[in-house]
Formats: sequence, C-alpha cells, structure tokens
Amino acid sequence: MKTTATRFRLLALPGLACALAAVLACSRTGVPLPLAGDPARGHYLVEQVGMCQDCHTPRDDEGQFDRSRWLQGAAIPFQPTAPMPWAPASAYIAGLPTLTDQQAVTFLTSGELPGHRRPRPPMPDYRLDQRDALDVVAYLRSLGKPEAPAR
Repeated sequence: MKTTATRFRLLALPGLACALAAVLACSRTGVPLPLAGDPARGHYLVEQVGMCQDCHTPRDDEGQFDRSRWLQGAAIPFQPTAPMPWAPASAYIAGLPTLTDQQAVTFLTSGELPGHRRPRPPMPDYRLDQRDALDVVAYLRSLGKPEAPAR
C-alpha cells in the first residue's frame, strides 16, 4: 500500500523533471536564465554608495545633473595628474544596453568585462558580493534601454 508521501513524490516527479529540462534547455541554447535582484536596494547602492551618477550622468551649465540623461554616460570632467590609461568618457549604464545580466554581475563582482577586459580609470574595479551585484543590475535594468535613434 502506498503512503501519502510516496504518492506525493510520484506526482511531483514529472513536474520536477519538466523544470529541470527547461533549465537545461536554457543553458544549452544560450538563453540567459533570469537573475533576481531588488531594484530599490540597487537604487541605494548606485546613487548613495557607488555614486555612479558623478561620472555616468552629464551636468548642465550650472553643474547640476541632467536628470533627463540619468546614467547615460558623460565626458569625464577631470584628468589624472600623471600619465596613465584613462577613459575620456563614461559608459551609458541606464538599462545596461551593452551587457547581459550575467556579464554585468561578473563585472560588478570581479571587475572583468566580456573578453577579459578591464575598465580604464577612473572606473574602479568593483568587487561587490553577488547580492549587491544582482540588486545593482535590477536597478539599472529598471531604467530601461536607450531608445533607437529616429531614422
């Protein structure tokens, strides 16, 4: 005679098998698996801790942030005092238009961009933990990708 627990296991097994098959299919086809983060916490990390807007948002003539171009990249308004590699402008990070979620998490946790590249100063090589990185990615994704230029 089958117990209730045995019946439950037998009923749950097909569902588990389908879920596992879906995960394996996504990983084989290159379809990225969704990453979950807290955009509100990411907002705090980006704007209050990392202060990303200081370099990634252009300023108006009065030195105020241009809120209509928030985190859309800007010229770096200062230079190093000694010769060194230096980025003349910051990247457009609102919506993360050039990185997948996994690439962004890898960058934020290791400092490494796709192709084993590293950012040029003044961009720091961040070493966030996984949770912080997921939260930052969730916030930046929530800002939406840039609109395609009108033709």
